[in-house]
Amino acid sequence: MEITLRAVEDGDLAVFHRQMTDPEAALMAAFGPEDPYDREAFAAYWQRLRTSSDVLRTVLADGEVAGSAAVYGVAGEREVTYWIDRGYWGRGVATAALRALLAEVPERPLYARAAADNGASLRVLEKCGFREAARARGYANARGREIEEVVLVLPAS
Repeated sequence: MEITLRAVEDGDLAVFHRQMTDPEAALMAAFGPEDPYDREAFAAYWQRLRTSSDVLRTVLADGEVAGSAAVYGVAGEREVTYWIDRGYWGRGVATAALRALLAEVPERPLYARAAADNGASLRVLEKCGFREAARARGYANARGREIEEVVLVLPAS
């Protein structure tokens, strides 16, 4: 399967919204929007992102939209994030997409966060060189409660 990244296009947003409202994926990701079904808030969020200096990419698997990946935040504290459609889980798509994003954005250090029980995402991050730096607690909208999260860092080489 060929994994590539490209700039986010208007037509990708409907796919991203469908992915974010997948109940199983939302529970796994944990830290999503307060109301993922609020299309107005979703549109405003993406409008804000697309006019920022953040690096936003659509993840393509054999030419089909498989998810999104981004680097966001202020210099020195920038984080990576990604969301891959559940239909592509377990097929190396997230790892390949994150590696491509990291090649495109050479800035280090970079940070990432994942729910402590999201073993798949933690493995993706570790395969890409991220290492656990801390543990924290945060409110997970998709779970309706505070949960433990792992803070990871990809240090400067």
